[in-house]
Amino acid sequence: GHFGVDCTEYLKDASKKMKSGLMFVKLVNPCSGEGTIYLFNMCLQQLFEIKVFKEKHHSWFINQSVQSGGLLHFATPMDPLFLLLHYLRKADKEGKFQPLDQVVVDDMFPNCILLLKLPDLEKLLRHVTEEKEIDKKKYYKYSKEKTIKWLEKKVHQTVSALKTNNINVSARVQAATFFFGDPVSSDKEEDYIRYAHGLISDYIPKELSDDLSKYLKLPEPSASLPNPPSKVRSCD
Repeated sequence: GHFGVDCTEYLKDASKKMKSGLMFVKLVNPCSGEGTIYLFNMCLQQLFEIKVFKEKHHSWFINQSVQSGGLLHFATPMDPLFLLLHYLRKADKEGKFQPLDQVVVDDMFPNCILLLKLPDLEKLLRHVTEEKEIDKKKYYKYSKEKTIKWLEKKVHQTVSALKTNNINVSARVQAATFFFGDPVSSDKEEDYIRYAHGLISDYIPKELSDDLSKYLKLPEPSASLPNPPSKVRSCD
């Protein structure tokens, strides 16, 4: 699930920020490589991304109070492995096994070390790395093969969620205008996979997104646009 959060209030009030265990941190965006503000829950050791919705004419009910207009910020749990992948791929240029505290290092975004405090870190890393243990210390190396398989699993989980929520992703519907409630049967499996691949691609660099697309055997997007949906359905 996700919850509404008023960023400005937390940023103003440091004592409240620490008491609630919520901390706004600037970390690398694993897709663009640029800085993005994330929310870190110190108590739960959990990472959230912040999605901003711009609404001019709506009121929102948050904690029994009405917030009208302006921006609504939603904090949504995010898999921290996407951020760790950024550093593992970067370190892989040296092509050797390294301890994690030498991999997750960033002068521009020093708060990246918070990622090392995450629970089940070793379990997470098994999805995307080869590991070695020397003198009770773990060393890691990025594995492209494992990563692609992990991303494929993510795509299929996303497809299941899209189907469960009856989200129409048919190729005839332009990506910008997907809508709810249409019978799932009208969508081809490939449309779902392509759409889910697009969603996952927001969290990985383009090169990895292209590799994943090939692995999923998605056809190259054609230059021609699909025909607009016909207003009259033929009965044949």
